[in-house]
Amino acid sequence: MRLTQWTDYTLRVLMYCAASEGRAAPVTISEMAQAHGISRSHLTKIVVALSDRGWLETTRGRGGGLRLCVPAEQINLGEVLRFTETDFTLVECFDPAQDLCRLSGQCRLQQVLGSALQSYLSVLDAVSLADLVRPATPAREQTMRRLPLPRPGLPQP
Repeated sequence: MRLTQWTDYTLRVLMYCAASEGRAAPVTISEMAQAHGISRSHLTKIVVALSDRGWLETTRGRGGGLRLCVPAEQINLGEVLRFTETDFTLVECFDPAQDLCRLSGQCRLQQVLGSALQSYLSVLDAVSLADLVRPATPAREQTMRRLPLPRPGLPQP
């Protein structure tokens, strides 16, 4: 599974804004475009979508820019991906209207991939935007231990 460029850029915008929380001047689209080497017009479309979703506050004019209007701790990656990605149909049998597979109902691929997709989204649901921009702390380590991933050297639940 590969994330779309829209999702990649959306995550960059949100992370940049989260990492800039607390500074006096708001983030600008031009600043982010230059920092990431991304077109201003493309970022503008993303900012409008994030503003409409209620995650970003935008202010026009001199001294204007962007700020998160929801605390970074309250934005989780799973929610962002569900907002930005349009197709979680990993194989055609996920969509009964498009399913022409001759093995449908006789194989377990749909069940296995469905479980894998749910696990993937569960991991993302457990990670907030704040988790992505904060330096490692003991509290962050505790959060990471709760994720259902094998990690060498860490006790497993």
